[in-house]
This record gives sequence, structure tokens and C-alpha cells, in this order.
Amino acid sequence: MDKITLTTLNGIALVQAPQSLGKLQASSFQNMVAEIYAQSSRPPRIVLDLSDTTFMDSMGLGVIVSLMKVARQYESELVLWSVSGQVEEVITLAGLNQVLKIDPDTWAIHPEETLVHRSLEDSFTTHPSIRSPVKRAVDIAGALVGLAITGVLLPFIALAIYLDNPGPIFFSQIRCGWLGRRFRLWKFRSMVVNAEARKAEVKNEIAGAFFKNKNDPRVTRVGRFLRKTSLDEFPQFWNVLKGDMSLVGTRPPTPDEIDQYHVPAWSRLDVKPGITGEWQVRARSSITDFEDVIRLDLEYQRKWSLRYDLQLIWETAARLLLKKTSAF
Repeated sequence: MDKITLTTLNGIALVQAPQSLGKLQASSFQNMVAEIYAQSSRPPRIVLDLSDTTFMDSMGLGVIVSLMKVARQYESELVLWSVSGQVEEVITLAGLNQVLKIDPDTWAIHPEETLVHRSLEDSFTTHPSIRSPVKRAVDIAGALVGLAITGVLLPFIALAIYLDNPGPIFFSQIRCGWLGRRFRLWKFRSMVVNAEARKAEVKNEIAGAFFKNKNDPRVTRVGRFLRKTSLDEFPQFWNVLKGDMSLVGTRPPTPDEIDQYHVPAWSRLDVKPGITGEWQVRARSSITDFEDVIRLDLEYQRKWSLRYDLQLIWETAARLLLKKTSAF
């Protein structure tokens, strides 16, 4: 990897980050900075000089978040210095500019101007699927068809949900998409109204960063039918149409899940999340360990092609029609 320089002066450690902060360099850079914190004479302030860093992907974001947590643990201060260009865009996209301490003189462009005047997808990509116009065209076409079907089913589903458990018809939740960008994901409500407040009462049957329980008592009778048939996920076609998601991708994590990620797990954010994908088709209900989700998400990234996307869409439809789903 690129050479990393460390300069200590007046209790401040200045660390020169490598030119590329991606998969190959991320872990080594994290270990080096973590070693500074582990010293008995650790400096009260560490400044990451990103002036030479021209590339950062999801793994690089994972390093920054991990070091931020270590700094808080040791009651130290972590500052990003000389941030500009593509790195600035990625940090802003993930919303980290709201929680990280960044030297205000280093921003070459205001974050809001960056996102208004140009799309990050046009200037930067972590995976070829991000810039594929054909994949986006398939997403739009599929989303329009899906929303048309949703519109036809909406009155019947809405009535069933309300009669079974009066309350909102839709459920929304903040999820994280490409490079950790936050968006509001929509579903038909399949749980009781106070489900979030009762979460502590339910045992998590998945080892790792996300929550699942096969016989979750918060799920309503209608909700179990919606989940079994995947009808609860139909409102997500709106997320696909907006571009937050794709028809096929990885599982969209919650911010709480990302907070538990180790650096390698951040690489699953290199593609957009999908309504369906490798883990949903291959092992949805048999998953009992979060590491298996990571493995399947990375497998999807490795095998991705437009043809493979269409194959997963076909397999998803076939499983639903043959009632082979057992989602929970």
C-alpha cells in the first residue's frame, strides 16, 4: 500500500493518509492509527491528513467510522484535515459530515452544492452496477410494473391490515443504501402498532448485526400472510423508482446495524440495496449468522451482471408463485 507518514508535534499526531483508501489499504491504515491510540502516551488529538487521498470507497468509510469510535473510547479527538474532491462527496453522501470533526477550511465545495449540482454516480463508482444505464432502465420498468400491481392490491391489503390491527397501513424505517446514504424504506405494516417499543421482549435468533425472530409475536395474522407472500415489500418499488434501491442488490441495513460493522463488512455497501438478491433467493430463512449475509452479499457483487440480475428476478418470482418462500 501507499506509504503512510506520522508526525507528532505538541501533543498532536498528524497522520498522512494514503492516496487510495479502499479495500486494499483500509485495514492496514486502520491498524496503524489504532496503534497510536493504544499507546500509553497517546496524543489527545489525531489529525488525519487527507490532502493526498483521491479515492475512498465503503471500506474507507468503515475505517473512518471505526477510528471515530476508538477516539471516543479513549476520550481523544479525531479531526479530518484537507478534505476535498471525491472524498468530500463520499463523506457527505454517507452523512458523516454531520458527526465527524472536519477542519472547516478544507471544504472546497459546500456539501449541499455537491449533491444538488451533480450526481455522485456520474463521477465515482465502487461497483460497475452503479453506473449501468441498462440496470437502471430495468429498475425503472420493474418499479412501474410493481407500483401498478401495488395500486391494484392496495385497497384490499389496507382493509385487511386495518381490520386485523387498526393503525397505519404503511411502515417506514430509515435504512442505509449505497455508501451508507440514508433513505426512508417503505413497507406494508406487518406488525402491531407498538412493535418498536416491544422489541426488547423478543429474542434475536440471528448471530450478528441484524435482528430476526422466526416466530416474532409482534407480527399480526395478516402480517404473517404478507410476509409469507412478500406482499409487505411491494411499497419498496417506490424506493426503486426514486433510485434509493434496485430491484436486485444487497439487503438494506439499518443505521444500528452499520454501527456494529467491522471494517470488512462495509464493503457490502458498494452496491445499491435491492428488493431481492443473493441472500433472499438462496438462503433467506436459513440464515442464522450475519457473516453469512456478508458472504452472500459479496458473492452477488462478484457474480453481478445484467443477466444474473434477471436470473435472480426470475428465481424470486418463481419462488413466490410456487409458494416456496418462508420469509420472516
